[in-house]
Amino acid sequence: MKNFHKLLFLNTMTIGTLIAISSMSWLTTWIGLEINLLSLMPLMKDFKNKYSSESTIKYFIIQALASALLLFSIAVYTNTKDYGMEFTVLSSIMLNSALLLKMGAAPFHFWFPEVISGLTWEMSFILMTWQKIAPMVLLTYTIYAPTFLSIIIIFSSMIGGLQGLNQICMRKIMAYSSINHVSWMISALLNSASVWFYYFIVYCIINFNIIVMLGSYNVYYIKQLSKLFSFNKKIKFFFMLNFLSLGGLPPFLGFFPKWMTMNHMISNNYYVLAVTLIIFTLISLYFYTRITFSSFTINSEESLIKIFNKISYFHFMTNLFSLTGLIMCTIASN
Repeated sequence: MKNFHKLLFLNTMTIGTLIAISSMSWLTTWIGLEINLLSLMPLMKDFKNKYSSESTIKYFIIQALASALLLFSIAVYTNTKDYGMEFTVLSSIMLNSALLLKMGAAPFHFWFPEVISGLTWEMSFILMTWQKIAPMVLLTYTIYAPTFLSIIIIFSSMIGGLQGLNQICMRKIMAYSSINHVSWMISALLNSASVWFYYFIVYCIINFNIIVMLGSYNVYYIKQLSKLFSFNKKIKFFFMLNFLSLGGLPPFLGFFPKWMTMNHMISNNYYVLAVTLIIFTLISLYFYTRITFSSFTINSEESLIKIFNKISYFHFMTNLFSLTGLIMCTIASN
């Protein structure tokens, strides 16, 4: 009974998202998003973490603002369809802006790293994955301004790559990494919904592997990595390779959705966008490799005694899929 309220709110949060993405009416979609928001807030509050209250209030204020903008833009969007294409494009830009603010895409990202930095790893994972589903799906209904979304993609890629360079907090690094991956997801949406789905699933798997390891050992800063992973070589190995996979390096699974997205972008003549994404993703690879190199280091505190921390079978299999998934995906695609 202790965790009954968590189970209840997790269910209503899931139902809210499903209502939002499956509704035939914009008003019902908005109601689904509000159910999702109100269910998530009690889950964000953690009595063991003094910063969770601040993050919850920040999240509520931003999401309330986004919801108000969304409701207003829905009213404008549904009533200006008969006034010509110009009004439709302007109202869809307003609607898209509200959805982008909800998911934390740049330049509407200002709240996202600050909220993430005060939450537990479990809630950070939900914000970086599940909370992006509804806004992403709703974006596909209103792609009347691809130029606007292209600007958002460039901003998200640039800010996600550059802002993560000088971070030492692991939660902020993962937040800026998420912003960078949002640019790839929106690029996939512009070209094919199925490519976006593959990208999102792969991103969730890799993110899950990394966050389970960070959460299990209460790692919140880069300086904790070298000391921590010296006690468990297996965890060090999985962590290092999952971070390289998150960066999209072959032969890991993270390369596969990036390769698919790039193929579709080039075939649809998004050349400038493709080059921009590659450049800033290479920049973001710097802080991925900085983290992996910190786990390479051998210092005086390294333990000579083997400490066996068991890895669950499920976690082992998700790690194995993350590391060998590119081979399986290549075989399946052929």
